[in-house]
Amino acid sequence: MSKDSDGFVRAIARGFCIIEALGKPPGRHTLSEAAEHANLNRATARRILATLVSLKYCDSDGRYFSLRPRALGLGLSYLNALPYWAYAQRALEDLRNEIGESCALAVLDERDIVYALRLPARRILSANLGIGSRLPAHLVSLGRVLLAALPPKEREDYFANVELPPVTPRTVTDRHRLIDILASIAEDGYAWVDGELDPAICGIAVPLRDQAGRVVAAISVNTISGTFGEAAARKKFLLPLKRTAQDIRTQMASGR
Repeated sequence: MSKDSDGFVRAIARGFCIIEALGKPPGRHTLSEAAEHANLNRATARRILATLVSLKYCDSDGRYFSLRPRALGLGLSYLNALPYWAYAQRALEDLRNEIGESCALAVLDERDIVYALRLPARRILSANLGIGSRLPAHLVSLGRVLLAALPPKEREDYFANVELPPVTPRTVTDRHRLIDILASIAEDGYAWVDGELDPAICGIAVPLRDQAGRVVAAISVNTISGTFGEAAARKKFLLPLKRTAQDIRTQMASGR
């Protein structure tokens, strides 16, 4: 829907912009800072902040504004609405315990993946990624599985708008090569990425499908780069990953 449409409610859009602004580090902001982050004028930001304080979504000490725990419910509403989320938590915990490596589940949001679950293993000390964290989709195995499942037109639109800067020496930056990689992923049923976002991390991912066969998410195993090559990772992790994805799909159908 266009922002100029009669059905577009600007006040709601501005309210979400302020909530997102308050969520930026360091977690508390003055009126001026919140207005700047949300790209709003001070008068509009002041009214929205006053409303959010009244609704108990944020708090103020007279100078700084910060989100209250109630705001967490906005994100949890999305997770609780996912028909597979509760099942996936248990399934990924079992998978992590079985293989001893970090496991994750993510969904696609425009150009990024967003983590809906992440269960790190002790050997990977990446504490900066958790539920709600975003990463460029083309740089990680989770994202490539999801991009490979897009309809051709949506995939074309993605590559027409995304930037592909080199993040590490192994980052694939050629669009045509990435398109070929996605075609192979769609055929093979898994994605392998080694050191393209973080030179120390590699990962293998498979799609999670609903009962209609549509790819709704992706699950992955991540470990330290150099520990496994693609062939070894495929041999050790691919079958448990596919089994976990199928288990989640089966549980969705049964409603357990």
